[in-house]
Amino acid sequence: MLAELPPQDDPRVLVGSSTADDAGVFLLRDGVALVQTVDFFTPIVDDPYIYGQIAAANALSDVYAMGGTPLTALNLIGIPVDKVPGHVLVQILKGGADKAREAGVAVVGGHSIRNPEPIYGMSVTGVVNPKKLVTNAAARPGDMLVLTKPIGTGVITTGIKQGKLGVRAAKDAIDAMCCLNKNACETMVAEGVRAATDVTGFGLLGHLREMCDASGVAVEVYAGKVPLLKHAREMAEKGAIPGGTRDNLKYISSVTEFDSGVSEVERILLADAQTSGGLLIAQSAKKTERLCMALIRNWVKPVALIGRFVEKKKGAPTLRVLP
Repeated sequence: MLAELPPQDDPRVLVGSSTADDAGVFLLRDGVALVQTVDFFTPIVDDPYIYGQIAAANALSDVYAMGGTPLTALNLIGIPVDKVPGHVLVQILKGGADKAREAGVAVVGGHSIRNPEPIYGMSVTGVVNPKKLVTNAAARPGDMLVLTKPIGTGVITTGIKQGKLGVRAAKDAIDAMCCLNKNACETMVAEGVRAATDVTGFGLLGHLREMCDASGVAVEVYAGKVPLLKHAREMAEKGAIPGGTRDNLKYISSVTEFDSGVSEVERILLADAQTSGGLLIAQSAKKTERLCMALIRNWVKPVALIGRFVEKKKGAPTLRVLP
């Protein structure tokens, strides 16, 4: 559908939709560019305050993935007013406000509508020095791939909805989704990384595909090195698989080669639709160890080296997944 829209030709647009990056970037003046993004979704947990926190962290993540500093946010909310009482709405907004405050972001307003089911998120504006801008389009063959959060939020939250997992057992997943990518962003900018994206709805492999397409490279992923949230494998084995995860598998199937040693459950998890996931960072091989150590010093855990970028060859798969 986007291909049918007129192309963006304003020279001040440094990053638009053509590379499927995490946020748009607009040159404001020399040395300063705006970073803009928007994201919202239906509840993935029952607690409205936690839902608000997760939705805010998820929206802010797109600015962090670009190496930017978020400054302001606008609330976006849809509520079935005949089903959701006012105090629940207050808790959702309070969760978002508290997470924004943690990030140093001012919530300056918003917009609400009546909607058949609850939705909440934020439109976020930040700034970045164009010389320090991190995009998904600069990975190079030989770069190593670093992940800053474990995966599995999709199957875990689906497991909760299906009654296959208790809310208390999902604490690790909730903590991960509430965790800002602020420290990871600050570290990767200081270390001068080549490229990055965050892991959200398209899953780890889906966002890797976008990074590879934008950068003109291919990638090898080591499935056994990818950190999983507690209970993620269990939920995948029990069939708690979101529709978005199945769609992601279809999306990457034509460009992906799975080694025979990669199980069906591992394939599902690598395509699992994430909410407020970590950063996927490309860094030159010589500087990767230093990056990982810097992330750990800045309280980013776990830090996992999960693959490497390789030259894109005609007829070869874009994504190659190894055990």
